[in-house]
Amino acid sequence: MIENWPVPTAAAVVVSRTDASTGEGTPVVTGSHGPTGHRFALASVTKPLTAYATLIAVEEGAVELDEPAGPAGSTVRHLLAHTSGLAFEEDRPMAEPGTRRIYSNAGFEALGDHLAKVTEIPFPQYLHEAVLAPLGMTATELPGSPAKDGVSNADDLSRFAAELLAPRLLSPSTLEAATSVAFPGLKGVLPGYGNQSPNDWGLGFEIRDGKSPHWTGSSSSPRTFGHFGQSGTFLWVDPEAGAACAALADRDFGQWAIDAWPPFTDAVLAELRGA
Repeated sequence: MIENWPVPTAAAVVVSRTDASTGEGTPVVTGSHGPTGHRFALASVTKPLTAYATLIAVEEGAVELDEPAGPAGSTVRHLLAHTSGLAFEEDRPMAEPGTRRIYSNAGFEALGDHLAKVTEIPFPQYLHEAVLAPLGMTATELPGSPAKDGVSNADDLSRFAAELLAPRLLSPSTLEAATSVAFPGLKGVLPGYGNQSPNDWGLGFEIRDGKSPHWTGSSSSPRTFGHFGQSGTFLWVDPEAGAACAALADRDFGQWAIDAWPPFTDAVLAELRGA
């Protein structure tokens, strides 16, 4: 199916628990397509990596979720959940913290700045030391914004996907909290898909819930979480299926992705359930 995507280059990888019927066991790569070692721009798939580094900093005691960060009245938790009130690309408040879900690159850049300040470590270095090196993600780097400038390949994202299915760097309870709805009930715009009510997010991860339309599949469970990027990339984790999938392409997100991604996800899940 992915070979029919209208893109110059694409790679995908599927990771699932060894016992797919129970969603238990060690996550392993169960399928791949294309040049999985080819590096692509991640765009906003950078955000889950940034969020994971932040959560590790929380567990290490370097930062607290409810400490002030970003605009007056906002916290690290607000920045992670896109509820700080900051505009999409500008360091300009558009709402009171906690009142609207405003998807914000500026918020994640403020988050990276905050972590660099409190840890006294440049954020790209902190990300490398906290997440990338421990997971063996040797092809991944952050040369710029913690919101959108990551570069990686499918092989590396399979390692991150395995971590999200069975965390070793974080406690399972921390990851569960981060992939549960933060500030429930808030409306907002899901980029590329319009207004959603509610527009549910966790801490750095978008949560599928009952959103429609959506970039995951019609058979994806409501607990599915992840992110997609404007560079034609996505990463989702479906805890009920015990599986995750990352796909990378070198064509910007557009109608082609809206048309191609959901049936691709449904096909992946159907094959896993059949297996």
